[in-house]
Amino acid sequence: MAANEQGVQSASGMQSVTVNMVSDVVCPWCIVGYQRLQEAIKTLDNIEVDIKFHPFELNPNMPEEGQNLREHIMEKYGISEQQSAQNRARLVEAGEQLGFSFNFTDDSRMQNTFKAHQLIHFAAENGLEEEMKLALFKAYFTDGKNINDLGVLVTLAQTIGLNKSEAEQALKSEKYAQAVREEETIWMQRGIQSVPTFVIGNQGVAGAQEPATLAAFISQAASQQ
Repeated sequence: MAANEQGVQSASGMQSVTVNMVSDVVCPWCIVGYQRLQEAIKTLDNIEVDIKFHPFELNPNMPEEGQNLREHIMEKYGISEQQSAQNRARLVEAGEQLGFSFNFTDDSRMQNTFKAHQLIHFAAENGLEEEMKLALFKAYFTDGKNINDLGVLVTLAQTIGLNKSEAEQALKSEKYAQAVREEETIWMQRGIQSVPTFVIGNQGVAGAQEPATLAAFISQAASQQ
């Protein structure tokens, strides 16, 4: 891990730590993990946290039309319909505790996210990466939108202040496709196999850890600068 991913002293005297979050926008525990990270940051004194997002596709071979979410989860993880329902209930409860709404229905679908990751890359070049990521999480999990649909994506881009026609052109031309693929490869080569994974300093922290755990890793990274 590069030295600047550990911790540095800012001009204001605050210590600065970069948290690299590898995630997918159809991963429910990724938004839970993000919200828990926000809770962790609130507890830190004299540490500024810079979150950088990195792409990971849970289902890179997902067809354009997607798949029924319940069927997909049962097939992929070999669980029963009852276990799937229990998992959803756990997620709904976790979201409620963190101020995020999961609205699962029988018609919820797993989507291909390659276009969404390209849109996040476009947003990052315009300083709106985090806003785009959160808009996609909400669109998919709360509003039940198809985030593989070009029209949905460019409208979301516009809602956070991006130029709609520029966003559409970026997606149609696949301007950022290669950049997304290369970044995905880099993080997989670093050993990332599941998401969310937080890379804090030289530590890789897998899963939607509790705020206290994330805060401890961030404090450790700051102390090691």
